[in-house]
Amino acid sequence: MSDVKSICVFCGSKPGTDPAHAEAAKRLGQLMAERGIRLIYGGGRIGLMGMVADAVMQAGGEVIGVIPDFLMKYEVGHEDVTELIVTDSMHTRKRAMFDRSDAFVTLPGGLGTLDETFEITTWKQLRQHDKPIILVDVNGYWQPFIDLAQRTVDGGYAHAAIMELWTVVDTPEAVFDAIAAAPQTDEVVLTSHL
Repeated sequence: MSDVKSICVFCGSKPGTDPAHAEAAKRLGQLMAERGIRLIYGGGRIGLMGMVADAVMQAGGEVIGVIPDFLMKYEVGHEDVTELIVTDSMHTRKRAMFDRSDAFVTLPGGLGTLDETFEITTWKQLRQHDKPIILVDVNGYWQPFIDLAQRTVDGGYAHAAIMELWTVVDTPEAVFDAIAAAPQTDEVVLTSHL
C-alpha cells in the first residue's frame, strides 16, 4: 500500500516510564510530517498522544484529533491541532478515526490503546477493512500482546493467519516500509470460524 495520505496513531494518554516510548512518538510524528502524511489520532494534548501531535505540527504537518465530548470536559483536548472533531461517544470516535485513515500504527499505551488495537484488528479479521496495522514494539512493549494472540492460535480459537493481520517493527523509521509491504488479509482468518 503506497498511497497513504493519513495514518491513525493509537498511543497512550500518559507518557509512560520508558523514555524510549516518548522518543518514538516524537520521531514518528516528525517522520509523518516529512512525508506529508496526515496524523489522525485521539485528540489529546497529554501523554504520547500529545507528543506525536506536537511533533507533526512542529514539522509542519497536519493533525486531525478526534475526541469524545466527555473527555473535552476534562480539558485534555488539543485545541491547537489542525482540526479537532468532538464526538458524542467513544464508539463514534473510533469510527471517525477509522474512516479518515489509510493505515494504523500503534505505539505503547494503556487500556484504551489496547482496546483500539484489538478492535481495529478484529475488524480486519472480519474483513471489514484491509488497511495495514503496524505495531511499534519499542523495547518489547508489544510482546505480551503478540504472545496472547499466539495463545489464541495455540488454543484453537484462531487460525494461525491472524498473526499476519499486523506487522511488528522496532522503530518509527521502519513503519513506512512496513505499511508499503503489508500483506493482503487471508480470507481464512474469517472463514476458518464459519
